[in-house]
Amino acid sequence: MEYHVKDLSLAQEGKSRIEWAEKDMPVLRSIRESFSREKPLKGIRISACLHVTTETANLVITLKEGGAEVYLTASNPLSTQDDVASALVKYYQVPVFAIKGEDTETYYTHLHQVIKEEPHIVIDDGADLISTLHKDYPELSMKVLGGMEETTTGVIRLKAMARQGVLKFPIIAVNDAYTKHMFDNRYGTGQSTIDAIMRATNRLIAGSNFVVAGYGWCGKGVAQRAKGMGATVIVTEVDPIKALEAKMDGFLVMPMMEAAKLGDFFVTVTGNTSVIREEHFKVMKDGAIISNAGHFNVEIDILALERMSVKKREIRKFVEEYELLDGRRIYLLAQGRLVNLASAEGHPASVMDMSFANQALSARYILENHDKLQKNVYKVPDHIDRQIAELKLRSMGVHIDSLTQEQVTYLSSWEVGT
Repeated sequence: MEYHVKDLSLAQEGKSRIEWAEKDMPVLRSIRESFSREKPLKGIRISACLHVTTETANLVITLKEGGAEVYLTASNPLSTQDDVASALVKYYQVPVFAIKGEDTETYYTHLHQVIKEEPHIVIDDGADLISTLHKDYPELSMKVLGGMEETTTGVIRLKAMARQGVLKFPIIAVNDAYTKHMFDNRYGTGQSTIDAIMRATNRLIAGSNFVVAGYGWCGKGVAQRAKGMGATVIVTEVDPIKALEAKMDGFLVMPMMEAAKLGDFFVTVTGNTSVIREEHFKVMKDGAIISNAGHFNVEIDILALERMSVKKREIRKFVEEYELLDGRRIYLLAQGRLVNLASAEGHPASVMDMSFANQALSARYILENHDKLQKNVYKVPDHIDRQIAELKLRSMGVHIDSLTQEQVTYLSSWEVGT
C-alpha cells in the first residue's frame, strides 16, 4: 500500500483521538452500522481531498465499512493532523498522502496521487481535487460518476464550472445542506476560530475590538462567539442584506477602511480575495492581529504586507510578526491559512457528525442516481437532510411533534379561510 505521512510512530496517539471523536458522532456511527451490513459502496473507489482530522478519519472509516476503497489527501497544507494520518495508514489500511506543513509542490503531488487511483466518486473541500482532475486528467474525469463538495469556496468554484459548461460529472453541494451550513459553518467555525486565535496568541479577547469580515454563516458564528467572549464586534460586508442582518443582530457595521483603524483582532471569512489589503495595513494599530478562517489563503494580501515590512520573524508558533517602516507591528496567524485548522483542531466532532453524515449518504445517492443527474451542482436531497436532523435529535434525546392528518389536509388545501 502506497502512502506518504510524517511518522507512523504517531499512529497510536492518532487512533486514540479518532476513537475519542467517534464518541461524539452518533449519526455517522448509525450510518456506519448500516453501511457495514449492507455494503452499498462495494467495489467503489473514492478519492477524497479533505482536512485530515479525527472527524474526517471517522468518515473515511464509514465509507470503507460500506465497501469502498478510499484514498485520502489533505485539502490544505496546514490542516493535517499527522497522528491521525498515521493511524489511518497503520490501523485502518487507508492510503493517506498528507503531511502538515507540506509545500505547494508536495500538496499537488498528493492530489495527483489520489487522482491516479481512477476514482468512481470524489469528495472535495475547496474544489482543488476536482479542478485538477478536470485540467490534468480530462479522460479520467469523464469516468467519474459524481462528487461531493464540502465548503462554500468549493461550491462557488464548481458552480462557475457548471455555468461555463466544463463540469464533467454531477456534484452534490454538501455545504448547502441545512444540517451542514447552519450548524458546521456557524457553530463549528465560530468555536474553532476563537479557539485557534486563543491558542496561537494567548491574548484576552474580552474588551477588544474584534473585526469579522463577512457575515455569512461562518461570519455569524465567529461574531457570536467573539461577542460571547466580551469583545466589541465590528462586521464588514459588501452585501447590504447581510450587513443589515449584522446590524440588527447588535453588531457595529462599517467599511473595512474604518474598521482597520479600530481593530485589535481581524478574521476574514468571505471566500473572496484581498479583503484586507495594503491600504488597511497602513492604518492598523500597532499590535493588530490578523487571521483568516476562509478556505484559501487569499483573503489577506500577504504579499503587500511583506512589501511594506522591514522585518519579519516568527515570534510564537503560528504567529508571524511583520514590522513596518514606521515601527508598527502587525501579527499574522497561521500564514493566512485556515486558522482554526492550522493552529487548533478544527470543528468539534458533534457538528462534523452531521456534515460527514451528509457526505456518506450523498456518496450512496450518487452511486444510485448518477445516471439520472446532469453535469451540474445539486443540493443534498431533502430526505437526506431531514433524516440526518432526525437522527441527530434522537441522539440528543430530543423528541418533536408530528403533523396530524387534519393538519396535513389543512396545509395542502386552500378552501379554509378565516
